[in-house]
This record gives sequence, structure tokens and C-alpha cells, in this order.
Amino acid sequence: QVHVVESGGGLVQPGGSLRLSCAASGSRFSIYLMGWYRQPPGKQRELVAAITSGGTTNYADSVKGRFTISRDGAKNTVYLQMNSLKPEDTAVYYCTASGRGDYWGQGTQVTVSS
Repeated sequence: QVHVVESGGGLVQPGGSLRLSCAASGSRFSIYLMGWYRQPPGKQRELVAAITSGGTTNYADSVKGRFTISRDGAKNTVYLQMNSLKPEDTAVYYCTASGRGDYWGQGTQVTVSS
């Protein structure tokens, strides 16, 4: 059973920063892709950023230049550094890990408000 656990969400003022962390454990197979999705209130879940085991990254246009995804492959851990946060970044952020299957965390709330 693969477990995906996120941490690091919270309340931050516009222009502030947060760092999300996610660890995937229990997989018997290589985790080749990890990423972050988010679901704003009343909206559909959307991709924020993803990173392959080789280090290739992909970002949503809305976060390019503000968010950075990184990964510790040896630990199956992924991070999302979020800078210059905006109220529209408010959402539940979910971590995903893809190996033999696709696994999701429970989500962590990020609220950007003054």
C-alpha cells in the first residue's frame, strides 16, 4: 500500500511564501512522476506542477515564475516552493505519486488572504 502525505499548508498574506512537502512511501516499484494539483473552492482540480524522476518539470501557466517544484528521488519526496502568492492561489493542494499506479494524498489547505 502506497501512502502519500502532504504537509506545509496554511494561511499566508498576499505576496507571501509557503513551502509544501510530500512524501510517498510503501511502493514496491519506482516512483517515476510526482506532482501537485490544486482544487480552488467551487472549481475543478487542476495541475500545478510535476516533476519526473529525471528532473523534468512542468508548470501551469498561472504559477510559472512563482512556484518551484523539486524532488529528492532517493526519498520519494517532492517539494513545492510557492512565492508571490495571490488570493487566487487559495485551494486544497494535493500531492500525487505515479509508479505502478497513481496515488493521491489527502490534501493540504492553502489560504492566501489579508
